[in-house]
Amino acid sequence: MSLLLDEISVSIDGAAIVRDLKLTVEPRQIVGLVGPNGSGKTTALRCVYRALRPTGGAVRIDGQDLHGMPLRDSARLITALTQEGSADLDFTVEEIVGLGRAPHLRGNRPLSARERELCRQAMARMEVLHLAGRGVLSLSGGERQRVLVARALVQEPQVLILDEPTNHLDLHHQIRLLSMLRESELSVLVTLHDLNLAASACDRLAVLSQGGLVASGSPREVLTEALLRDVFGVEARVVPHPLTGVPQVLYDLGSATSREGTPA
Repeated sequence: MSLLLDEISVSIDGAAIVRDLKLTVEPRQIVGLVGPNGSGKTTALRCVYRALRPTGGAVRIDGQDLHGMPLRDSARLITALTQEGSADLDFTVEEIVGLGRAPHLRGNRPLSARERELCRQAMARMEVLHLAGRGVLSLSGGERQRVLVARALVQEPQVLILDEPTNHLDLHHQIRLLSMLRESELSVLVTLHDLNLAASACDRLAVLSQGGLVASGSPREVLTEALLRDVFGVEARVVPHPLTGVPQVLYDLGSATSREGTPA
C-alpha cells in the first residue's frame, strides 16, 4: 500500500511549520524522515495519523484522500507509534497490547482466539511476553516502548508510522526493532535522529529543514558531508560501513557550529 504526502502544508498560529512537502512511501518501503529539531518532522507525521489536518495539500493512501475516509477505516490501514504514546492508566501489558485490535472490534466484543494468539506473538516478538501480567506503569521506559510497538503490530496495519521509535531502547532492542521493520512487508514512515541507524534501516531518506524538503533519495545519495554541514551544522566524515557499504557518519565532538557558522 502506497502513502503520498501530496504537497502538504501546515500553519499554526500564522507560522508555517511544514511547507509544500511532497513525499512518497512505496509499498513495503521504509522511508526515514530526518532533520534538525523543529524542522517539521513530527508535524508531518501527525497529518498522516490524523492528529492534524494539513492546511494545504492532502495525504493519500493508494490515491485516496486519507482525511475523506471514516476514522475507523483509516485506523485499520495505518497505525502510529508517537512520542506521546504513553499509558496513564495502569492496565496490564496484555491489556495494552490488546487495545491494538480496537479498530477491528464492534461494541464490547471480546478478543477471539486468533486475536489473543496475535497478541501473544506480538509480545513474544518484542520480548515482553514475560511481562504480560505486569502493570504498564511499573515498566521501564524501554519496556513500555516495546509494549507500544507490540500494540501497533497487533493492529495489523498496512502502513506503519513511527516517531523516534528507538527512544528509550537499549542497543539490542534498537537493532531488533529496525531489523523487524526490514523483514516486514509494511510501508513504513519513520523519524530517526540517529543518522547511522537511519542509513542502515531505510530504503530512502527525506531531509527536512525549516519545514521544507531539502533532499530525498537513497542514504548514499542523501548523506553527504555538505548536507551535514548545511542542514545539521556539523563537520563530519561519511564513510562506507565495512560490512554493508551503507554510509556511516563519523563525528568530531568539536565540530558543531551554529547556524550562523560560528562555533556553537
